[in-house]
Amino acid sequence: MKIVYADNNATTQTAPEVYEVMVPFLKENYFNPSSMYDSARITADAIAGSRGIIAGHLGAKDPKQILFTSGATESNNTAIQGVARANPNRRHMITTAVEHPAVLEICKDLQRNHYDVTFLSVDQDGNLDLREYVRAIRPDTLLVTIMHANNETGVIFPIEELARIAKETDPDIIFHTDATQSVGKIPIDLEGTYRHVDLLSFSGHKFHAPKGIGALFMRPGTPCRPLLIGGHQEAGRRAGTENVPFIVGLAKAMDLAMENMSDEQVRIRKLRDSLEMALEEKISYMQINGKRASRLPNTSNLSCHYIEGEAMLYQLSAHGICASSGSACTSGSLEPTHVLRAMNVPFTAIHGSIRFSFSRYNSEQDVDHIIDVFPQIVLNLRALSPYWDSKNNSPHSDPDRMVSAKS
Repeated sequence: MKIVYADNNATTQTAPEVYEVMVPFLKENYFNPSSMYDSARITADAIAGSRGIIAGHLGAKDPKQILFTSGATESNNTAIQGVARANPNRRHMITTAVEHPAVLEICKDLQRNHYDVTFLSVDQDGNLDLREYVRAIRPDTLLVTIMHANNETGVIFPIEELARIAKETDPDIIFHTDATQSVGKIPIDLEGTYRHVDLLSFSGHKFHAPKGIGALFMRPGTPCRPLLIGGHQEAGRRAGTENVPFIVGLAKAMDLAMENMSDEQVRIRKLRDSLEMALEEKISYMQINGKRASRLPNTSNLSCHYIEGEAMLYQLSAHGICASSGSACTSGSLEPTHVLRAMNVPFTAIHGSIRFSFSRYNSEQDVDHIIDVFPQIVLNLRALSPYWDSKNNSPHSDPDRMVSAKS
């Protein structure tokens, strides 16, 4: 059975070109880059070269602004906790209610440790209210940490404007963005439109590098204490022997992502839009979450009323289709995702959420297969629902059933 992989916001296939450049550093060029003998210079130079490639693609002025980590979770922890530890006199932070758990849980932990955290709301389209954001900024605000693009809905936040507002209000406010879903998908220029961003996190496995490698952009002068101590690596900002093969792979993946970004994202957007258009025609009582907002071109979050997302996932998997019911970090839970709750998705639809997310390896044939299979899955599951009238292909009109469903 052919596998259609449509869960690329969870992780991506490692590109063959990435694997190829990694292999020499797993075999013959295995030296510790901190060692003093000549052979180790190969690995040290590879790290320096990779740092330069990544900085260049992100528009960072100096390669030293790129700090290598094990992934976005570590990058986010380093940024948020590091800033908190380095600036004990300010104890207010601003974030959103729809952040990835790798940010949300850090903020909640700081809140339990006597920090005051403001969680900004979103509207039904997943957008922030700029007026609420401006009102949230206080004289004691230390950090703003707001994601660039939402992992569940693909909704893009106006990071350039949010960072500018923070800096113009108070230059001492530090601005961090979790750009895990946007790096490699949309352009980022850290010396141009993103020049007010102090810290930016991302992870390689979202754009065809292997799992276990990420980075944190850190603007010079940003007060931030290291999370990992015990060595001199990464200019003293992150202890531990560098993961040379994966660092080299991350740089190659970044090269590939930037190579044909404009053309490839147009193609992927066309796949996403054709999927949504076809499913809207074939499935009644289905909503596209975040449809009216600015979104990543690869992401589609659909809610089918009166059925469960988990049941849809099992049926899709039986047809060789890999998708998600939300964040990969929370999809093991039967609870509705915090993102859809924040967007006030109706109770009849909030459990019936499916996310399809595409990459350069997806084709029109993949989308066609989903279009062929998914509407029938929805129809079959609704036939089992006590709240659905299969004869009329519509919800039951009995109000008692609706009250029962909500409870």
